[in-house]
Amino acid sequence: MTATTVAASRPQSNKQSLWRRFVKGRGLSYCVLAVIGVFWIFPFLWMALGSLKTQREILAKPPKLLPEHASLANFAKWFGELNFGTYFTNSMVVAVITVLGNMVLCSMVGYALAKMDFAGKNILFGAVMVTLMVPSVATFVPLFVIISNMGLANSYAALILPFLCQPIGVFLMRQFISGALMEAARVDGAGELRIFFQIVLPQCGPPLATLSILTFLSSWNNFLWPLVAAQTEEKYTLPVALSLYSTGQNATNYSVLLAGAVLVVTPILLLFVFLQRYFIQGVAGTGIK
Repeated sequence: MTATTVAASRPQSNKQSLWRRFVKGRGLSYCVLAVIGVFWIFPFLWMALGSLKTQREILAKPPKLLPEHASLANFAKWFGELNFGTYFTNSMVVAVITVLGNMVLCSMVGYALAKMDFAGKNILFGAVMVTLMVPSVATFVPLFVIISNMGLANSYAALILPFLCQPIGVFLMRQFISGALMEAARVDGAGELRIFFQIVLPQCGPPLATLSILTFLSSWNNFLWPLVAAQTEEKYTLPVALSLYSTGQNATNYSVLLAGAVLVVTPILLLFVFLQRYFIQGVAGTGIK
């Protein structure tokens, strides 16, 4: 073999070895995830850019990604004509109280099911698991009848009480607390309340963060129940207002609709960005119990 042949074959072998290392490593996985990420992000990008367009630009054919003349007029309409502050306050009050209620009540129920012995414990936990399979729509009529008979219709209580302790939160906390160590406290004579508040809760940071994200997401995006329970504009939440006030006299105003969607999505994204580390730890920790 001549020197020229050896020199020509060496770059080709180097390219093959680089490709093999790329395939054997994480390069291929990163490329696949990057492509999936682009497809996942594109609808949000379209929503954000569409909120800066006019109705004419959105309906133009062929459609364009970038706005010709970016404007904040759609957001100004929400803050001016459509009384965004009232809807945002309603959604925030309902979501925050619902999250706090689930964090306290689901933790208590999860602790009782995980660490306390009482008659019917397994039956109660089985009932909690069964409720996870019941569609929420199936309970709308009974819930509305109960709320109406209690005289709570069209109030914050009507929007909050039915979701103050959800089965998924009980299951999540029960699974995590099952692995918590507290025998030393029992030997020292600590009571159940002291064990719960001083030993169990400090260990429950990740699952509580996971529960808060899931509960906030569910409450913030809830549409059907606020539409039924909130009977006046003063109690409308953002999703209800978004559906009712994005329609004009003849057609849907897509530019205003997209601006409202941006306002609805932004708090959820910010919450997940700040708590994503705890969310991942909570999901992983619950899965290995």
